[in-house]
Amino acid sequence: MEAVRWWNHTSCSRMFSRQHIKLLLIGNAGVGKSALMNQFVNNRFTNYYRATIGADFFTKELRVDEKLVTVQIWDTAGTERFQSLGAALYRGTDCCLLVFDVTSPNSLNALDTWHKEFLVQADPPSPEEFPFVVIANKADLEERQVSPRQAQDWCKACNAEYYETSAKEATNIEEAFLGAIKLALKNHNLPGQTANSESVNLLEKQDKKHKKKCEC
Repeated sequence: MEAVRWWNHTSCSRMFSRQHIKLLLIGNAGVGKSALMNQFVNNRFTNYYRATIGADFFTKELRVDEKLVTVQIWDTAGTERFQSLGAALYRGTDCCLLVFDVTSPNSLNALDTWHKEFLVQADPPSPEEFPFVVIANKADLEERQVSPRQAQDWCKACNAEYYETSAKEATNIEEAFLGAIKLALKNHNLPGQTANSESVNLLEKQDKKHKKKCEC
């Protein structure tokens, strides 16, 4: 039996326990965070680029290891002027996905800053054990400038899981997100992990005035 199945039928929901988890994508502008999220949730990709303003989110329901899971996936702006969202956006995250572009060494180097910023803003109970997933996006492009070895060395230093993806070609997208979801479920069930009211309030505000945004 498959460990993961998409789940749309609600009549059997009583058969399984339900959990809500939160994933957060962070990284420089233009690395493809929105494109990754849209490909995973809606199976869609567009070459049209428009920067995310502030933050955006999608939800997806699926079944993982006999659990019904509602995943709240947040996509953040990769520019400094939106970092004032800070703690309200970062806290309550169960797994953080750090995204970089394999054609941009600067976007890999910036992961140090994003990683530290997340730990400061999210303030998890056990920072050294908090789950991170690193996504090397745009792996379909020929003008690659970051080798897998470079990225994997960074991941080893920060104890992060590593996936290479192409949002355009829909390559390894499901594997990366499902890997993050499973890490999030483990983290969510650790003692001391509780839902954060700031995240809930931010979600409610965004939901009321949510507008569809193009992929970055």
